[in-house]
Amino acid sequence: MIDLSTARILISNDDGIHAPGLKVLETIAKSICDDVWVVAPETEQSATGHSLTLRRPLRIHKHGEKRYSVDGTPTDSVLLAMNEIMKDHKPNLVLSGVNRGGNLGEDVTYSGTVAAAMEATLLGVPAIALSQYFEDSNRVEWETALAHGPDVIRNLLKATWPANTLMNVNFPDLISKLVKGVSYTRQGRRKIGDDLAKGYDPRGEEYFWIGALRSQQEFLQGTDLHAIVNGSISVSPISLDFTDMTTLKKMQEAGQ
Repeated sequence: MIDLSTARILISNDDGIHAPGLKVLETIAKSICDDVWVVAPETEQSATGHSLTLRRPLRIHKHGEKRYSVDGTPTDSVLLAMNEIMKDHKPNLVLSGVNRGGNLGEDVTYSGTVAAAMEATLLGVPAIALSQYFEDSNRVEWETALAHGPDVIRNLLKATWPANTLMNVNFPDLISKLVKGVSYTRQGRRKIGDDLAKGYDPRGEEYFWIGALRSQQEFLQGTDLHAIVNGSISVSPISLDFTDMTTLKKMQEAGQ
């Protein structure tokens, strides 16, 4: 359990230092804690996953008191925040987001938002990734995340969770008063990339553009995807241990 009255919160994202969702998360964080730091990528880093920059130097730019950007990935941002910018007084909670768009199902393996929370978790700090799902990119219900975010975070922090686990929160595409509550869910399945668009550039070179998700899908009850399409806030614990224990046990038994 984290005492928010004495907490130090680091926030980051994958949409970049100037993203509207980051401003929403700053407001959420400052409503529950007095000591909030921002260290985010300098530019958008969506779908970078848990990538780390190793082939070039990274630079930190200061934008104001307790506010910095890093010219790298979300993982780079959290790593430099913890081991350089805040090394003398590290945070005891990391919040990542609020992402413009959901991070549901296997999105978590691609997501830079979730990756920032992963990096914090690996560094021993509890972390929550937050995303605002939308169906129409011209209308993002930021007020929903803003209205419900503080209570969701406070409730999660009343309990403890394993050291290798992060929390993945998604807000539905509804105005705040229509949200049906919070559902604690498992990771669903929904695959992006089935729809490839092929074209040719002005030089006649062929290119491919990864298309959108299939719009009509049914999702299993109890999953993050089912919760979101049915109007609930989804909260999923995500483990960093990818080991399939059932299969491992069978292999060990077969080897005996």
